[in-house]
This record gives sequence, C-alpha cells and structure tokens, in this order.
Amino acid sequence: MNWPSHGGQPQTMKKLFNLEEEKEVLDFSANLNPLGPPGWLKNKLHHMYEKITYYPDPFYSRSARYLADYEGVAAEQILLTNGGAEAIFLAAKLCEKGKAIIVQPAFSEYERACRHYHVKTEYVFLKEQNGFQLPMEELLKKAGQANAVFLCRPNNPTGTVIQEESIINLLEKGLSTGTMIVVDEAFADFLPAEVPSLVRHLAHYPNLIVLRSLTKMYTIPGLRIGYMIGSKEVAGKLQEEQMPWSINALADAVVPDLLADTVFLGKTRKWLEQESEKVFTSLKEMGFSVTDSKVNFYLFQDAKAPDSTEELFGFLFKNGILTRHTHNFPGLEGRYIRAAIRSEQENNEFLKVLRNWREKR
Repeated sequence: MNWPSHGGQPQTMKKLFNLEEEKEVLDFSANLNPLGPPGWLKNKLHHMYEKITYYPDPFYSRSARYLADYEGVAAEQILLTNGGAEAIFLAAKLCEKGKAIIVQPAFSEYERACRHYHVKTEYVFLKEQNGFQLPMEELLKKAGQANAVFLCRPNNPTGTVIQEESIINLLEKGLSTGTMIVVDEAFADFLPAEVPSLVRHLAHYPNLIVLRSLTKMYTIPGLRIGYMIGSKEVAGKLQEEQMPWSINALADAVVPDLLADTVFLGKTRKWLEQESEKVFTSLKEMGFSVTDSKVNFYLFQDAKAPDSTEELFGFLFKNGILTRHTHNFPGLEGRYIRAAIRSEQENNEFLKVLRNWREKR
C-alpha cells in the first residue's frame, strides 16, 4: 500500500481504504491541540487583514524580540522559520555534503532535509525492548564521526523524553568533535512544567541548536510559524541562507499574542494530564501496550496480538477513527499505531471502538 508520509490526510486515506468521501471520521492521526486555536485568534487575524498589503519586516525583528524574551536568550539567537519544517532544512544546511546521525524512529523530514543537502545519514535506534531508551554508548561513538546529530525531544512518534543528562553527555562529546546537536522540541509546550526546555543550555554549548514550533500547541498549521534557537554565529549564518520573507505578515503579527496567552497554555496542560491518564489507563486495562508518552500522542499496539497492527488500523478507520500508521518510521515498520490525545468526547469514542475490537477477538 502507498502509505502517506504524514498524518492529517483523511481524504487520501479514504481512497486507500475504498471508503466513501462523505464518511465522517475522527482524526487521531495529526498531533494538534484539540482545544485550539485560541478563541481570540480569529478576531486578531481579522483586524490584521491590512497587513497583507505590505511586505513584512525581512528580519521579523518584533517577533524575534518577543521570542527571545520568552526563551531567555538574545534576539540575535532567534531565527523565525516557515514552520518547524524550514527550521529542519536550515539545520541540515549546516552539514551540507557531510554526515549526520538521526535518532530513529523520528519525523521523516530530518532525512529528507539531509538528502536535499547531500548529507549522508546513519541511524541510531531507540531501544524498543527497553521502553524506547537512547543507546548512549552507541550514539556517543557514532556522533564523534558526524557533523550533526538529529533527535526529537519529546520524540515523535513515541512521545517519550530523552533524559537531560544524556543530552548533556552528547553535547560534551560534540564540543570535542565539532558535532552539532540538533534537538527538535516541536512538542515541548505539551510537556509537564517540570520538564524544561534545553534552551537554557545554549549559554554553555554553542554546538546546540533547538528547533521549536507554535503550530502544534495553537492548532495553526496553516499559518506556519516555527523558529530555531542557536548561538549568534549559527543563527546569523543560517539567516543568510534563508529564503527572503519566508514568514508571512499575518503569522509574524500574531507571535507576541500567542506567547502572551499563558492561560491557554495552562488550560491545555491541565486537559492533557486528565485525558492522557484516562486514555492510557483504559488502553492498558484492555490489553494494549502503550509507550510512556509525556505529550499529546503515543504509540500503541495490541499486546495480545502484536502481529495484528495493520488489521487493527483498518478496523479503527472503518469504524470512524483515523490513526497514524508507522510504516515510514525506521525501526517500527508498521508494528505500532500512533494516536493523538483528543477531546473527551472523541477519546471516549476511540476507546469504545477499541472495546469492540477486543470483544471480537
């Protein structure tokens, strides 16, 4: 089957499974906040309409200042990007025609970006049998022979979080070998408050690059707002490589307001804590294995029939639940299903369909 490379494509999946276009499905395949966008955003964009008649500031100076204050760094360390995807491609540019290590399973765009810049890639796999833990000894050895290491924290698709101590060890190794450590924190806003960002380590590790996204938390994939944080030297170098005006004026205009909405952020984390506990407990009680996710998505499979994942995926979809396949995640090869945490009503429907699956087996 020609599986799509990303989630959030219900119409494409309906064609693959020969389902009617009109069939209603709940989309658990995209890791977006079901509470968003914030209620005020529509009115804000309406009042910013006239901005589309002007070129935006090519350096996005105002948004960069707000992001710098938010992250506790200098404005010169911030580079706004067209979503997290552009940030990934810019990071790959740093090791053009070199070599990169990608910690798998991971977002497919790391490899695509490396391929675009003729970067040779090698994988290090999170250990599935050990709860998807990072194999530090192997990674440290291979990192010393590469220009960059790409990893996702929290990891997509597992939702697990690599220990901060491991990242520090990797950064120390990179200092001695000239290796950049690129950490994608696209879903970091969903983490509990006690799991801080790695941004605070930039002062001591100029070989650290952190990639962030506002897309997921605020449910605005159509606005395409991301940013990267690095040393002033790295940010300045990549700004010269960036396409001019890659951020549109409306996206640039709403960044300060998004960062200021701490109430929305707190509401989201409270929702996630409640719903994820319910969903994970129910899944385990029904005999499904679930990754130790700390964010708004996770991997699961039927622990009683682990070879039935593709059948389970089809069963869910035909019963109105679209999840995310894992056929294009190296190291998983379709053995798991990724699902998002959605609203209470949607999660209840999801669990109901899974109970039907269990009853039929």
